[in-house]
Amino acid sequence: MNLHDLSSHAHAGHIDELNLISIEGGIYVLEARMDGRAHPLNDGNGRTLHLRSVEHARDLLHELPKLPFNLVHAVVHDEMCGMQDGTQDTLRVPLSISSAW
Repeated sequence: MNLHDLSSHAHAGHIDELNLISIEGGIYVLEARMDGRAHPLNDGNGRTLHLRSVEHARDLLHELPKLPFNLVHAVVHDEMCGMQDGTQDTLRVPLSISSAW
């Protein structure tokens, strides 16, 4: 899904939530959840769009309607000690698309 598709789906009310996933190395990936499936945001050429920060994501999303927006991190203990067997826990922090305040 590219930014234009995301905007169209969001204004039509089809997006359930947006997740900004923090990846090691200071990279963030944005995914839209729609109909129970994750749709990563791509750059229009099919490559996953890498964002620099929460503010970078807000700049891209400022024209979207109000949607649930979460910052998603892997659990720090799992990152430091390696992956555990079974499911990986995540930390989900609700954010505002429009402002840090």
